[in-house]
Amino acid sequence: MSPAGKFRAACYTIEGTNSFAVTFYLNYVYFYFHDRFGFNDRQNLELAALIGVVCIFAPLAAGKFANRFGYFLTLKIGFIVMAAGLAIGSQFGSITMSAVAACTVMAGTSCIWPVLETFVSRGANPARSIGIYNLVWAGTNAIAFFIGGTLIEKFGYGSFFYLPLGLMVLQFASIFWLEKIQPKPVAAAAAQDFTPPESHRRTPAQAKTFQRMAWLANPLAYVAVTTLIAVLPGIAHKFELSPMFAGFACSLWCFVRGAAFIVLWRWTGWHYRFRWLITAYLLMVASFIVILVAPSLAVMLLAQLVFGATIGLMYYSSLFYAMDAHDSSSEHGGIHEAAIGIGNFVGPATGAAALWLAPQSATAGAWSVTALLALGLGALLWLRRQPVNK
Repeated sequence: MSPAGKFRAACYTIEGTNSFAVTFYLNYVYFYFHDRFGFNDRQNLELAALIGVVCIFAPLAAGKFANRFGYFLTLKIGFIVMAAGLAIGSQFGSITMSAVAACTVMAGTSCIWPVLETFVSRGANPARSIGIYNLVWAGTNAIAFFIGGTLIEKFGYGSFFYLPLGLMVLQFASIFWLEKIQPKPVAAAAAQDFTPPESHRRTPAQAKTFQRMAWLANPLAYVAVTTLIAVLPGIAHKFELSPMFAGFACSLWCFVRGAAFIVLWRWTGWHYRFRWLITAYLLMVASFIVILVAPSLAVMLLAQLVFGATIGLMYYSSLFYAMDAHDSSSEHGGIHEAAIGIGNFVGPATGAAALWLAPQSATAGAWSVTALLALGLGALLWLRRQPVNK
C-alpha cells in the first residue's frame, strides 16, 4: 500500500470509530432524557434543536481554524472536547448539565468531520474516496444504532457515556501516529485535478447548479432525519418497544442508506440527473410522514426502506457535487457540516413549535415538518431554473 493509501486507510478507521461513538451517544441521548427526566416529544425536539444550533456554528469555526492552525491540532481538540462532554454527562445528572454534555459532544465532533472529509478526498478520485467515506460512516452508524439499545438494556445508561469516552481516548492517541505517517501531498493541502469520467461529464454551470441544489437538499434531508431521531422514544412507546427492540426496528433505514451508498458509488447513472434528485426528495417526504404516523410496526418498517434509500441519495449528492467541483478544503467540509446543522436545528425547532402551539394534536409536529419539507421542494425547483454566474 502506498503512503497515501495507508494514510487514507487510517483516516477511514478513525472515521468509523468516531461514527460509532457519536451515533451511540447522540441517537440514544433522547431515550436517556425520556427515561431519566420524563421528556416528551416536544421537549426532545427542543433538545435536538439546541444541539442543532451547535452543529451550525461549530463546523464553520472548526473548518477555518483547521486551515489556519493545522488539521491535526483541530482533530486533537475535537477529541478532547468530545471526551470532556461525555465525562460531564457521566458525572453530572441534572437536566442542564446533561444538555451541556450533549452540546459539548456535538461541538467536539464538529471539529473532526471537516478534517476527515478533507484528508480522504485530497489527491484522490472523488467518486472513489467519497464512496468509501460514506460506506464507512454509514456502516458503523447503522451498527451503533442497531446494538445501542441492547447495550443500554444490558449495561445501563453508563455504557453510552463510558464506551464512547474510551473510544475518544484511543482516537486521540491515534492522531499522533496519523501525524507521523502523513504523506507530503496531504500536508501540502493541494488536491490533484480530476477529470470526470464520461458517465458524468458536465459544464461548469451545470456543476454549480447541482452543487447548490444538493447543498439545499441535504439539510432538508436532515430536517427529516433529526426530527425522526428525536421522537423515536415516542414511536417506541407507541409500539411498546424497549430501547433494545427500538434499536432493532428503528435502525432499518440506516442499513438501507448504507446499501444505497454502495449502489450510488458503483453506478454513476444518477450523476447530474435532476430527475433522480427530485424523485428521491419526493419519496423522502412521503416516507417520513408515513414513519411518524404509521398505524402499525409493519407499515413503519416498509416506509423505512424508502426513507433510507432516499436519504442516501441526498447525502451522497451533497458531498459528491461539492468535491467534484474541487471544494475539498476543510473550510468547505465545515460548510457541508454546517448545512447539515441547519437541518438539525430547523426540523426539530419547527416540530417543537407546532406541538407547543397545538399540544392537543399528537401529529402536529409531524405535519408541520412535512409542510417545511414541501417548501423545500419549491426551493429546489426554483434553484433549478436560476442562472449561474460563471
